Amino acid sequence: MMPIDDIDPQAPQREAAFFYGLFLRGHSLEALRQDIDVSPKLLTKWQKAKDFGSEFRADLEKVYSFRKQVLAVFEALVHNESLNSRHHFRIQ
Repeated sequence: MMPIDDIDPQAPQREAAFFYGLFLRGHSLEALRQDIDVSPKLLTKWQKAKDFGSEFRADLEKVYSFRKQVLAVFEALVHNESLNSRHHFRIQ
């Protein structure tokens, strides 16, 4: 596994673009959101796990932050698509 610190700063945008491509191909928006996001229930489970060391917990926090970034970019792409679709519809 690649260390989190070595991740390309464009990685959230690339991953969001991947999910956006799936959305454009007809995948369920809600299912994609669930695939991207870390649920509060899962985060709580991670935080309460006794067998995770402090270094691993720090990595989980980075993963959580990364997933939230990906979700935010994905949501922006979907929102822009929605705005563009409405604008295109009005022009025709």
